Amino acid sequence: MTGTFKANNPFNPFLLLVYGILLKLSMFLYPVIPQTQQTDGFLFKILLSQLSGIGQAFPLIYPIITFSLLYTQSISFNKLVNDLRLMPKPNYLTAMSYLLITSLFKEWNVLSAPLIINTILIWVWARMSGLYNNPNPKTSLFNIGIGIGISTFFYFPSLTFTALIIFGLLVTGRFKVSDWLIAALGILTPYYFLLSWAFLTDRLKKYKFPGISISFPHFNQSDWAVAAIIIVLFAAAVGVIYIRRNFMRQLIQSRKSWNLVFIYCVVAVSIPFINATHTFEYWILCAVPLSAFIGAAFLYPSRNWFPAMLHWLMVAFVIAFSYFVR
Repeated sequence: MTGTFKANNPFNPFLLLVYGILLKLSMFLYPVIPQTQQTDGFLFKILLSQLSGIGQAFPLIYPIITFSLLYTQSISFNKLVNDLRLMPKPNYLTAMSYLLITSLFKEWNVLSAPLIINTILIWVWARMSGLYNNPNPKTSLFNIGIGIGISTFFYFPSLTFTALIIFGLLVTGRFKVSDWLIAALGILTPYYFLLSWAFLTDRLKKYKFPGISISFPHFNQSDWAVAAIIIVLFAAAVGVIYIRRNFMRQLIQSRKSWNLVFIYCVVAVSIPFINATHTFEYWILCAVPLSAFIGAAFLYPSRNWFPAMLHWLMVAFVIAFSYFVR
C-alpha cells in the first residue's frame, strides 16, 4: 500500500476511500453514540442534541459523519502538504497515515468536538503557512483568529492554539504588535456576536464558559494500546529524523511550514493537560501533525521493506483492536 500511495495517482483518492472504509469497518459494525464532556462547547452540544432523534433510530449516522470528517481531513491536509512542497514529490502518504493512525484507537473513531475542530485547525495551519508571502497578512490573521474563536465554541481548550499564531508570526518573520492584536481581535469577534445575541435574547446570565483544569491527563488503555502508541511515536520519530536530514534542501517557505507543523504538534500535545476531563479522544488533535511525520517515514527510506513492514504492523494492530481486543 505504501508503494501505491507514494505515487501521485489520480485514482488514489478513491483508493484511499476504500482503504479507509476497510480500516474503519468496525466503527460501522459497532456504532458508538457520542457523549458530551465538560469542556465541550455549546455548538457541539447543540449538534449532538439535533442528532439525538435520528441517532436513536439510525445510529449509523454517527460513524458516517465521523468517517466523512476523517476522510476529508486526510485529503485536505495531504493536499496542503503537497502544495507547500513539504515532501520531495507529491504523494498520498500523509492522508494514508492519518487514516491509519486514527484507526489505531477506538476513541478516535467516535464523533467528538476535537475531531470536528481538526478541520478548522488544518485550515488555520494552512493560512499560517501562507503568511510568508501573503501581500495582505492582516486580513488572513483576522480570519485565522475567527477560525480559532469558532473552534472554541466546539471545544474550549482549543483556545490554546492561539500559541500557534504567536509562534507562527515569529517563524514567518512578522514581529509587528499590530499583527498580534488583529489576530486577537479575530478571536474575540465570535464572542462579541455570541454575547451580543445572548444579551439581546436575555440569556446572558445563563451563559457559562466551559471548564478548564490544568492537570496531568489520565486514561485507561490496554497493553495493546500502549504498544500502538509506541509504534506511532517510533514511526513519527523516524519521519522527523528524515525530515531533519533533508531540511536544508527545501525551499525557505517549506522549511517555515515544517516549523509550523512542529509547533502545531507541541500545542496539540499540551491541550489534554488543560482538559477538565480525562479521555483519550482529545489526543486526536495530535493526529494531524503526526500524520505528516509518519508520511515522511513511509516516503524517505530507500529500502522498501521498512515502510511496508511498518505499515502492515500498524494494520495488524488495527485489526486486533477492532475485532479481538474489547
